[in-house]
Amino acid sequence: MLQLATLRMNPGEVKQRLAIKNFKDPAMVDLIIQLDEERRKLSTSFDETKAKINAASKEIGQFMSKGQKEEADLRKKDVEALKSANHPIQEELEAVEKQVHELLLQLPNLPSPLVPPGKTPEENQEIRSGGSKPELHSGAVPHWDLAKKFDLIDFELGNKITGSGFPVYKGKGARLQRALVQYFLDYNTKAGYTEFMPPHLVNEASAYGTGQLPDKEGQMYFVSEDHLYLIPTAEVPVTNIYRDVMLKEHELPVKMTAYTPCFRREAGSYGKDVRGLNRLHQFDKVEIVQLVHPDKSYEVLEEMVVHIEKILQSLELPYRILRLCGGDMSFTSALTYDFEVYSAAQEKWLEVSSVSNFETYQSNRMKIRFKDEGGKSQFVHTLNGSALALPRILACLLENFQNENGIKIPVVLHSYFGSEMI
Repeated sequence: MLQLATLRMNPGEVKQRLAIKNFKDPAMVDLIIQLDEERRKLSTSFDETKAKINAASKEIGQFMSKGQKEEADLRKKDVEALKSANHPIQEELEAVEKQVHELLLQLPNLPSPLVPPGKTPEENQEIRSGGSKPELHSGAVPHWDLAKKFDLIDFELGNKITGSGFPVYKGKGARLQRALVQYFLDYNTKAGYTEFMPPHLVNEASAYGTGQLPDKEGQMYFVSEDHLYLIPTAEVPVTNIYRDVMLKEHELPVKMTAYTPCFRREAGSYGKDVRGLNRLHQFDKVEIVQLVHPDKSYEVLEEMVVHIEKILQSLELPYRILRLCGGDMSFTSALTYDFEVYSAAQEKWLEVSSVSNFETYQSNRMKIRFKDEGGKSQFVHTLNGSALALPRILACLLENFQNENGIKIPVVLHSYFGSEMI
């Protein structure tokens, strides 16, 4: 959530930056500022009357201590009149505060000056690429055929048990999935991230804190009787570990990693792009999250990008890194880099990670702050990234490493998988 001070200081710049995200209602900025002015006037009036009530109450005590009951009774009447006058002011103040808060929730995060303008994924900027696209043998097939041929994943069984988008991994497919999870976690912890095993359901406050609510309410699975949400990513419970926490400057950065299943309704996703592992309702992912000093967040963002890039290099997969344009960014992000891996059998790029800096957008919602050396309280900057999302990584490994004899396993996974070949 944007801070009111940001809007008040330079509303023109706020509107310009929101335009990069193709925000359609810039007049909302003016309305919020106007309502905030009204809120401040009401607050001043309320506080002034409250001060008069306190002063009068003090006088009542003094009169009573001197036995001046008549004077005390007169002041009590004054206090009652002041309270009656202040009550509608308080009600109006609370109503305006609620309206300002609700409007602020409708404003997306301001994009960084580094964000390129654009409306569609085709306008994203390729930053760099690595690896080589493999040349497959003449009998090469997509991963869904490989999964069936080698009995690795049963999509029909998942459909029987739950529904479309809930595959069942089995045998060496399950072992390869587990090997990838363990490798990613080991890689992250060796880089200084502390591993967590968070809950897979969160309450409304947690979903609100990271920005899933109210923006993505329709994309989450909801347990209505208990009013809990299945997590769409480990980012939600992990970042909320520090909700309402005041850190000390020397405790920054906080580096966390977690493996969880992720649940997404993916409403409106149809067609060929959802086949096999390309788009699922339940999938596994390893996440990295950092809470950092505001002065260092963009430096840390680049470090996280390099960290994920090295994982892909170790898996020997061809990849490219994209800086997302304003129209393709999430509601909460200030700057996002997407990683895509080339799927040789499908002959297309598949997204496997998003790495984002949210600046203070999430920390303002969650009240995650730190005290600097001067004792001043500041919001941290929050960042996260997929390191990595497994379905499309697994799909590309199966497709890109297939040959006439089976499927090779990248060298870095040999000890985790226990074999060099499927």
